[in-house]
Amino acid sequence: MSLHQSPEKIKKELSYIQKVWQTVAIVALLVVVILIARVAFNVLLMILAGSLIAVYFHGLGDMIERRTKLNRRAAMIISVVGSFVILGTLLWFMGTKIQDQIALLTESLPHTIESAKIKLSQSSTGTKILDYLSEDSNSKWMATAQRFFSTSFGVMGNLYVILLLSIFFTANPNIYKDGMLKLVPQGNKGLAKTCIDRTSLVLKGWLKGTMLSMVLITILIAVGLSIMGIPGALVLAMLTGMLKLIPNFGSMAAMIPGVLLALTVSTNTALIVALIYIVSQTIVSNIVTPLIQKRMINLPPALTIISQVIMGTLSGALGIILAVPLLAIIIILVDELYVKKIAANEQISEEVVPDL
Repeated sequence: MSLHQSPEKIKKELSYIQKVWQTVAIVALLVVVILIARVAFNVLLMILAGSLIAVYFHGLGDMIERRTKLNRRAAMIISVVGSFVILGTLLWFMGTKIQDQIALLTESLPHTIESAKIKLSQSSTGTKILDYLSEDSNSKWMATAQRFFSTSFGVMGNLYVILLLSIFFTANPNIYKDGMLKLVPQGNKGLAKTCIDRTSLVLKGWLKGTMLSMVLITILIAVGLSIMGIPGALVLAMLTGMLKLIPNFGSMAAMIPGVLLALTVSTNTALIVALIYIVSQTIVSNIVTPLIQKRMINLPPALTIISQVIMGTLSGALGIILAVPLLAIIIILVDELYVKKIAANEQISEEVVPDL
């Protein structure tokens, strides 16, 4: 910097250098935040999962409070403790039967797969399919599946963390809600509160519809497979119910073991079992989907599939399960923070600019 420069010019140069360093600092901070978010992405998903369970506890507590006229604290205690007691009781009474059916499935599936291979090898198309599913290809599929369903802390560790978070979020949600609002500038607190309230309403609707669909599909599949005499009907039905958490892909995945086991009886039985799965999914979709759409924003099917593929690649099974609620949250934020502001600005422009 030259000594003959005027003070004004020196001040401008210092101001310019200051702005450059500020820009560099902001970019560096963004890079650090992105790297941390990438490393801790599974943790963020566990926070979302814990929030969803807390939303369930609060929804059930609201219903108990309305029906019984109990105070809020007592209703929430009944909601949390009652949910764990019901779940534990179901597992206790059904545990032995489920264990027997799992053992039966473990014995039956290898023979079923071998029978399917023999039937496939009898046709040219089936031979091509078997060639594609060679041992090398099979090992690659197994490795991919292991990576796909693996998580950073392991399944049990993740469940433990999620349950702890859900209990803390349920016990005193206002601490976390007020904490988020304190991070928002004063002029935008109303907008932030609107986003939180809309998100809570949408997640309650999604959770209610998902749980209802899980229960209905479990009952329908259990009844249908029991009538057909398929071994392990209860386990297959519960598996279908759990996989209902994964839209689009879960239904197809749940059908595979049921159809394979039906093949051990006959081809016609396998076709009937496949029809049971398809009809049950159709009935549940026609009953539950309209209920979900009343409480949720309209999610385009293509965006839902894209979000599932992306989240599955990033975080495996947990990412796929949480893809739909996460997509709903993103759409709400984009709508409140971007779309509505553009619409408001356009409306102001139309009012200010006179018609020619």
